[in-house]
Amino acid sequence: MNTMKPSPIRAIRNHVFTGFCYVAAAFSLFMLCSILYTLVLRGAGSIHVSLFTQATPPPGQPGGISNAIIGSLMMTGLAILVAAPIGILIATFLVEFSGRKKLAASIRFINDVLLSAPSIVTGLFVYGLVVKTTGHFSGLAGAIALAFIAIPMIVRSTEDVLYLISPMLKESAVALGIPRWRVILTIVYRAARDGIITAVLLAMARIAGETAPLLFTALNNQFSSANLLRPIANLPVVIFQYAMSPYQNWQDLAWGGALIITLSILVLNLVARYISKR
Repeated sequence: MNTMKPSPIRAIRNHVFTGFCYVAAAFSLFMLCSILYTLVLRGAGSIHVSLFTQATPPPGQPGGISNAIIGSLMMTGLAILVAAPIGILIATFLVEFSGRKKLAASIRFINDVLLSAPSIVTGLFVYGLVVKTTGHFSGLAGAIALAFIAIPMIVRSTEDVLYLISPMLKESAVALGIPRWRVILTIVYRAARDGIITAVLLAMARIAGETAPLLFTALNNQFSSANLLRPIANLPVVIFQYAMSPYQNWQDLAWGGALIITLSILVLNLVARYISKR
């Protein structure tokens, strides 16, 4: 039995391409480890109890970033509460009810454009839509900007998950006389539950570290405030401003905040991966 051996040129090309893949993977891993190492080295010393219990201090004074943490949690939570149902319903329409192909194609195209649009553009849009209308910055405007960023991600991920549900499962339920809306709520969503939760968690991780849109909407607040109708402190903007300041205590707080937000995003991604593999 004759066996064909690859030509020397093809073998060389294969080894070269494989080598490039290994080099690219090693470079990416090295950069990621370097970033994490720097964050831990510079930020671990700033992690203490007062960081979570005290508000942002004036220059040279001790303090923490509790107001920024609370503000970020409030805006991110409100953004997800708004974006999750809207994104899931849009994905449901595209999969279950988009009888008119042109309409569905148009929605998918617009969603792809929003998905790849720079976040600063979204911030400028919400600035003109909300901030200019109300006459002041606010946490509500920041939550709206974050929701605009999260919706396209939830739509795309949820749509892919809903397409994986077997049509036979839905058809058998409809054949039993169950209304279509109930089939979607009790069967389709239940079967796609883990995928939908994963999509929401990934969107939350995506918007948790956004800075540009919040500079145009929520701005910042040096004091503790839970009023979403006024400017409110948030971690990304505090990190941005304090890291560029000439004051050492502010720089230390910026490193501590960067470590906290990175670990939070890491945990969200790990949870999303665990749910998706379950």
